[in-house]
Amino acid sequence: MKRRDFIAGAAAAGLVGASSYAFGNLNTFTPANPALPYDLVAVRGGEPEAMFDKAIQSLGGMQAFVKKGQKVVIKPNIGWDASPERAANTNPNLVKRIVKSCFEAGAKQVYVFDNTCDNWTNCYKNSGIEKAVKDAGGTLVGGNSKGYYQPINLVRGKRLKDALVHELILESDVFINVPVLKNHGSADLTISMKNLMGIVWDRGYWHRNDLHQCIADFATWRKPTLNIVDAYRVMLRNGPKGVSVDDVITMKQLLISADMVAIDAAATKIWDPKKDPATVPYIARAHELKAGNMNLSQLNINRITM
Repeated sequence: MKRRDFIAGAAAAGLVGASSYAFGNLNTFTPANPALPYDLVAVRGGEPEAMFDKAIQSLGGMQAFVKKGQKVVIKPNIGWDASPERAANTNPNLVKRIVKSCFEAGAKQVYVFDNTCDNWTNCYKNSGIEKAVKDAGGTLVGGNSKGYYQPINLVRGKRLKDALVHELILESDVFINVPVLKNHGSADLTISMKNLMGIVWDRGYWHRNDLHQCIADFATWRKPTLNIVDAYRVMLRNGPKGVSVDDVITMKQLLISADMVAIDAAATKIWDPKKDPATVPYIARAHELKAGNMNLSQLNINRITM
């Protein structure tokens, strides 16, 4: 996309100035996870691998999350049969670097999967993620069979009381959630909490029974060890699949946090600095359910410019 087209598209979507979001003056409070030095790390201006390396280093390195001999599951967005340039799926270069980082920290096994919307073999291949994972030594697993999924209960859920969750998540020592930030026709934005729809079997139930509440309810279940939001390329419209590269702008940003609600609130402000995260219903409802903290003014954020 040419620079003049980028500016025009950004203005139309309320995104001019978005890249400066995470670097303003922010107050601090006691981290939700006291073991981590920051509630959230925001990086801009680099390639996906380099931004990830900077962010994870500021949290103590991947060894702070992955221990020797552990089983790691990484859940990118691989839902769509689309090339990386369309930003419908997580950036494959980022996925590759995360897989390598887990092995460097001592992981015994690193699995990657998604319950895709389009044909899963085409999604894995054409997203570039299949090659990225294999090149990094990881293992791809399909999410297309109900036999992979086991029942769990959501004792704090208001609308969603139970679900079938992929057995890899249930058996993992470390669960890393890696969504791409993009527009979504039904959920407004796809970020961390929305990405977890790819670890359950019956997504249709969520769509039929108050999608936003179901997303928030599921966020009260097992929290990912780490959430990494890919905002390198961002789909502005026609999400979640997109139509073409004309729907996408290059923003070169990345967020990391153990708090899904916080990182989704922060990603909303990358999308549009004027947008209140509370206007995305599932973020506000997850905050009300105490699944995390959407109040960015209370977060201890490390801001890195490359």
